[in-house]
Formats: sequence, structure tokens, C-alpha cells
Amino acid sequence: MSPPSDLTDRNALTSRIVPSMTLSTGSPTSKTAPPTNPIAQDSTTGARQRFSVTGNAVITGGAGTLGLRSCDALLEHGLKGLMILDVNPAESEKEIQAMREKFPYATIATMVVDVTDEERVSEAMKEAVRVLGSIDHLLCFVGVVGCVDALEMPVSQWRRILDINTTGSFICAQAAARQMVEQGKATEGPGGGGSITFIASISAHRVNYPQPQAAYNVSKAALLMLKSCLAAEWARYGIRTNTVSPGYMDTILNEGDGLTEHRRLWAERNPFGRMGTPGELTGAVVLLVSEAGGYINGADIVVDGGGIVF
Repeated sequence: MSPPSDLTDRNALTSRIVPSMTLSTGSPTSKTAPPTNPIAQDSTTGARQRFSVTGNAVITGGAGTLGLRSCDALLEHGLKGLMILDVNPAESEKEIQAMREKFPYATIATMVVDVTDEERVSEAMKEAVRVLGSIDHLLCFVGVVGCVDALEMPVSQWRRILDINTTGSFICAQAAARQMVEQGKATEGPGGGGSITFIASISAHRVNYPQPQAAYNVSKAALLMLKSCLAAEWARYGIRTNTVSPGYMDTILNEGDGLTEHRRLWAERNPFGRMGTPGELTGAVVLLVSEAGGYINGADIVVDGGGIVF
């Protein structure tokens, strides 16, 4: 008589082989070698180089308000190519066309992509490489929220929010990192690599008030740990992984008469006495993607006017 399958599975645990992480040596020939940038001879050049953004970026949810503002900032700091992935980039075609006119030297393209579709994301990354030449940075802005008491929340809503916000971010990060690793193989010694930035939230750090939104909070908190795991595992490839946690931002998602009282409470409970503006998020984004962020890995930058102190 065969033993129960669960007993067989338990016995197999004693003979399993668990893989181990490989960390970089930090040697001059590694992907994490220290920079050799000399001090600039003049202040203007030094300031420009410090926050310079090189290469190409893929930005998911890039057609939204926060994503578009960060796209513009990255292009201002030198980004050469941009692929915006969004479920409906056509909604922001006017703004995207304005960026093309503002940055005629840059290649700016869009694709319709559902980040939960693994095959579609993989195709999009390959298309980004074909159009831009490489993927050097990934920024994940995609996110959905649902405000409902946990007792009443449909499980389908819980799954959808985590599938988009957390699993979708992992799918995009994995597909982009695989491309970055391949690019690095073509480079002898230091070189290759890139950066991955997830847009998390203050909701990852504390419970929001007064709105109940357990699924969203959990999905963003998971991004903080995902960021840390990838920062540890992928550093040896020269890939830096970080998060930015915005506070309440004054965008269309937080507008409407039905949110008047909520907006008042959010402002009153913040040391700044107000919500943030989309442009106030771009400094952290540029820092993490630029040369100045070269030794920032596994970090989370909170941009919330100090709301997190309470």
C-alpha cells in the first residue's frame, strides 16, 4: 500500500536542495564596480552629470498623471528612449505628442499592455528593445485601488488588486531584468545592468484613514518586500531595485465631490497641510534612475510631506 501523497511530500523535504543567492564581489570587473568618474572641471558640467539619466526606459502606467510627469522629468535629464506601456495610452495621446515635440531627439513610443498578461508583457519588452535598442530602466506606475470594508470585499476584487499592483509589477520586473541581464552579457567587466523602480505608497507603511482599502495597502506593502528581494538577488547583474512611496497626490484619482471630506482629512493630518502635486514626485524618481543613485539599492523613498511621522 502506497503512503499518502502528503507524507511522501513531507519526506521529500529532507532531501531537497535549496538554491543560494550569489552576491556581487564589487571587484573592478564586476557589474557593481565603483565608479571612476573624476570631479568635473566646472560646476555646470558636474551638476548636469550628477543627475544625468542615460539609456532607455520602459514605464508601465506611463500614460497616467504621475507617470507622464515622471516621463517628462526623465527626458529632461537626458533619457534617450521611452516606451510607455498602458492599458489605454490613447487617452493621453495629446500629452505624449507634446513630449515628442518637446524632446525631438528622443524616441517615444507607446503600447497597449495589460501588466497581468505575462505573454503580452514579454512581447512588449522585446518590442521595446527593437524600437529603442535596449532597456536600461523600468518604472512601474500601474496601480488600481478599491475602497470597501474588508467584511464586504469580494474575493475577486482582492485578487484583482493584488494581481495588477503586485503580480503585475513582478511580471514586468522579471521580463525587463531578463533583458538587462542579456545586455550585460555582451559587456566585458562593468557595464550592463540597469534600474527598476516600483511606485509603492504610504499605504505600504500604515493604514489609510478614513477610507478602508485593505487589498490596496497589502498590494503596496508587498512591493516593498519584492523590492528588497530583487535588490538582493539581482545586484550581481548591476541591476538596482528601489521603490518610491508617494503620499496623497492631487490627481484625478483623488478628485470629485464624493472625496471632499476625505481630502480635508488627508490635508489636516499632514504637517504640510495639503496633498502633493505630481511634479513633487519627480525628484525622487530622477534620483533613483540617474547617476546620482548609483549606490542606492533596496531603498524606499517616502514622498508625502511628512504624513508618515504620525
